[in-house]
Amino acid sequence: MTRRAHCQCGALAVEAEGEPDSVVACSCTACQERSGSVFGVGAYFQRERLRFSGEAREYVRVADSGKPFHTFFCPTCGTTLHWFSARDPSRVGIAVGAFGDSAFRKPDRTVFDDRRHAWVVFDNDIPGFTRGRDSERSR
Repeated sequence: MTRRAHCQCGALAVEAEGEPDSVVACSCTACQERSGSVFGVGAYFQRERLRFSGEAREYVRVADSGKPFHTFFCPTCGTTLHWFSARDPSRVGIAVGAFGDSAFRKPDRTVFDDRRHAWVVFDNDIPGFTRGRDSERSR
């Protein structure tokens, strides 16, 4: 199966082969700011399973881990389409909403639940972590 995600104007796109390795809902402040929402949801694939097209601009910030975090967005419409961390540059996150598939699978875990808005509730069968995936469980 090939999945295609793209920005709002369609100029920036990525094709992903197969199912994602994981789907993660992140409530960190950076994801809230990046998405303009109360959390971001990314589908993570191994880089070799992805094909990118179009021009992207890059924004690099320092993550809570202290390592660079690279975010790529469309210079025309501003949509953030994909990102990766220097912690594991072989794994690329793609914004789940950019796939335009309402049947996309639910998150495998949530992270940075210590910054989650109190009214955001996830099913108890989705593991939650106070910070990153190596931190204390929140549920």
